[in-house]
Amino acid sequence: MNFTPATPVIVQGIMEPLGVTYAPLMRSYGTQIVAGISSGFGGQTLDGIPVFDMLEQALPVVGPIETAIVCNPPYAALDAALEAISAGVRQIVLISQGIPPLDMVHLIRKAEASETLVLGPNTPGIIVPGQILLGIHPPEFYAPGSVGLISRSGTLTYEVAWALTQAGLGQSIGVSIGGDTIVGSSFAQWLQILDEDENTEVIVLVGEIGGDSEESAAHYIAEAIDKPVIAYIAGRSAPRGRRMGHAGAIIDLQTVDVGPEVGTADSKMSAFKRAKIPVASRPSDIPGLVKKLLKIPARRSAG
Repeated sequence: MNFTPATPVIVQGIMEPLGVTYAPLMRSYGTQIVAGISSGFGGQTLDGIPVFDMLEQALPVVGPIETAIVCNPPYAALDAALEAISAGVRQIVLISQGIPPLDMVHLIRKAEASETLVLGPNTPGIIVPGQILLGIHPPEFYAPGSVGLISRSGTLTYEVAWALTQAGLGQSIGVSIGGDTIVGSSFAQWLQILDEDENTEVIVLVGEIGGDSEESAAHYIAEAIDKPVIAYIAGRSAPRGRRMGHAGAIIDLQTVDVGPEVGTADSKMSAFKRAKIPVASRPSDIPGLVKKLLKIPARRSAG
């Protein structure tokens, strides 16, 4: 993982609405955006960022690229990501929402063959507070610190980050793996990254009902993660069986050691409890659990 202010970044689809809006914000935060790619806009600039028609035209001018942020429409995102992989880019953030599932299957195969880390799609990206913004996280909710935050949802990531920040607990990184049905990287991959990250002392995992990614993450944490982890599951009050937002990925899988009714809130909470991972009842409870794990004394109320 290499996410620092020195990381050279390109924005593909920079002249699309997402790119036009967020590329300047990322740059003002300290991200080294060296170029943008948008077919038909070559030779123009956006907030001082040179724009090229194709990535291969940008490389001789700006040099090697480490990270690509894809803001293209969903039907064009696969071509953009494959172009980045062919150019040697090994970290790709797919902001685009609704990329066709077969396109994602194709991309994941190419990414695995080239050892490329793919985040998303349908993700706000990555933020290393005070250093770099790769996506659309609202930076004002974050503060530098040692809590690693991994989530499936964008807005829940912001809410938990803000709760931590207000409690004086900064974050080492904020990551959303994405809300689409098929995503490039998993909770397990990011848990391993944060377990090896020297700036992260404790990990907060924010999950949702639907799918089996949280159950699999709980099993992986018990088997392979050394750092303390806290979990929170959103959607526990959702009506059973109703498809809601990200929870539309509810599936009926038989996964080792994750219990019955995979995808429900009860299944996910049970999996974390079996792995001896504290589970917060609400986002506002997370800072207290973090302080307990970090052995930070609670403030006494004035009386």
